[in-house]
Amino acid sequence: MKKIIILGSTGSIGTQALDIVRANPDKYSVVGLAAGSNAELLEKQAREFSVSAVALFDEKAAADLKLRLADTTTTVLSGADGVCYLASLDCDMVLNSIVGIAGLRPTLAAIDAGHAIALANKETLVTGGEIVNRKLKEKGVKLLPVDSEHSAIFQSLQGAPQGSLKKILLTASGGPFFGKTREQLQDVTVKDALNHPNWSMGAKITIDSASLMNKGLEVIEAVHLFGVPASQIEVLVHRQSILHSAVELSDGAVIAQLGTPDMKLPIQYALTYPERDMCFETLDLFKVGTLTFERADYSTFKSLPLCIEAINRGGLYPTAINGANEESVKLFLEGKIKFLQIAELNEKAMNLCENKTEFTVEDIFAADQAARQIVREAV
Repeated sequence: MKKIIILGSTGSIGTQALDIVRANPDKYSVVGLAAGSNAELLEKQAREFSVSAVALFDEKAAADLKLRLADTTTTVLSGADGVCYLASLDCDMVLNSIVGIAGLRPTLAAIDAGHAIALANKETLVTGGEIVNRKLKEKGVKLLPVDSEHSAIFQSLQGAPQGSLKKILLTASGGPFFGKTREQLQDVTVKDALNHPNWSMGAKITIDSASLMNKGLEVIEAVHLFGVPASQIEVLVHRQSILHSAVELSDGAVIAQLGTPDMKLPIQYALTYPERDMCFETLDLFKVGTLTFERADYSTFKSLPLCIEAINRGGLYPTAINGANEESVKLFLEGKIKFLQIAELNEKAMNLCENKTEFTVEDIFAADQAARQIVREAV
């Protein structure tokens, strides 16, 4: 059986990964689980899967969890160091679905331990892509993308000759505000922004989808995953979320991966690669009917072009815009800023970033904190 550790087990990706494990009890063994602060759910998961160790970033919640699991042999770890230690325990694969830059260090810890990575934490590559890729090469470790778009690109490239990739066609749903003008977005509410038409996701990523920031981060991620410049990545708004992304090859052929808007397929593909396993939901193209594609509105949704500018500049600029966005989204969810201010604050923080072309993990976290501080001070 494949031994897996799931980081972010109480979130959307983590709970769906556990659904896959439940459906395949003879194929997977969960040996470790980590989350942010949800002690109650993590306790239930730990008991159901009889894991050897769990970890919570929140140390107070971890203390509560330790009491909850006192009658078991499960080891309870706490804080960022505890999550990193968990990620290094003996296993075959670490699925990292932690939200935000907090996922970077656990990814690096897992790579250092020689574990294959199923990555659903895009910030790992957005902020530390160069360092992560260098470590993957040093350790001979495989990283498999879990984001639906990057999984689709990865799947579409299977069998393509080396050097034949001409262009990545990265799809976006357009979120709840597709087609709206900046004037119409002036006074949208948090509730409006969380009303995604196709996907059920956590609050932060749903807001990022509404602003197209998520697509900007995915452009940066794709640069590091597939070794192409941002100029070879084209964003297409595809409202139906059926075609998850595609590639154009050197002979003009376009290869795409289609499926229902369900994350179980890309999660499962990362866990089983290169094999394909059970099907959760079959795509009925007759039922879908029409697929449409439109250009993204860069002038209204400014976080997308800002991300492209950040990766083109390189260095710590992607870290700065990512950190600024995490802080801006937090302020928006708290009702302290308006929706359009998210992109404005992201731009301000990126432009004030102190850049380095060669940097360490410590430099990344320093740049992240500096960007957050700029956002807070601007409000």
